[in-house]
Amino acid sequence: MVSATFRFYEELNDFLPAERRRQAFTCPCARAATVKHMIEALGVPHTEVELVLLNGESVGFERLILDGDRVAVYPKFETLDISPLLKVRSQPLRLLRFIADAHLGGLASLLRMSGFDTLYDNTFEDSQIAEIAAQQGRIVLTRDRELLKRRIISHGCYVHALKPALQLRELFERLDLARSAKPFSLCLHCNRPLSDIAPELARPRVPPRVGALYSRFLICVNCDRLYWEGSHWRSMCDLLKPLLGGGNSG
Repeated sequence: MVSATFRFYEELNDFLPAERRRQAFTCPCARAATVKHMIEALGVPHTEVELVLLNGESVGFERLILDGDRVAVYPKFETLDISPLLKVRSQPLRLLRFIADAHLGGLASLLRMSGFDTLYDNTFEDSQIAEIAAQQGRIVLTRDRELLKRRIISHGCYVHALKPALQLRELFERLDLARSAKPFSLCLHCNRPLSDIAPELARPRVPPRVGALYSRFLICVNCDRLYWEGSHWRSMCDLLKPLLGGGNSG
């Protein structure tokens, strides 16, 4: 029988039963099992993995497991460039375009608010999400581990938090999003760019009190929605400020 020793690091331990977390453990493997097969058989979606060291050497998902192998599995690296070591995919998981599943509509809106291109449609089937992600190079966001195990998905994140604001914080911390955020640059509804619109063109379309109080307006180039820096805008700024390190949030 083939057996190998596995050690998972950082947040990958969240996918393991308690007795296997943060320690090396040995388990039997099917003959001709690949690295990818065993990682997912142990409960960890391959999309959560960025680096696999087999007996100290970086290997790809297709590498066969041999008897006595020692496998170290690492998640995404936020601040360290490991491109020269990568074998599991051609580039690090840093393509910051997302597609969210049907249960993450609130998170999708908050990511758009933060300036991240995020597709969302609560009618998308899992197969559609996987196809779009593969075709457009998007990171799949989901709380469905089985979705992340689909072969054609190479970029994905399992979202642990339950509430949208906490989900946003989780992604900012895990993917180091603060450096790439461009708050209030995308429409919250259709994910298209916002542009400035002259106040005199916007004021006839908003309530008189709004027109009198505000001098800056933005318009969606796609759905024609108007935005201004009202109470909802300020609430969103308060949400983003700690995630951006207290810097400019728009």
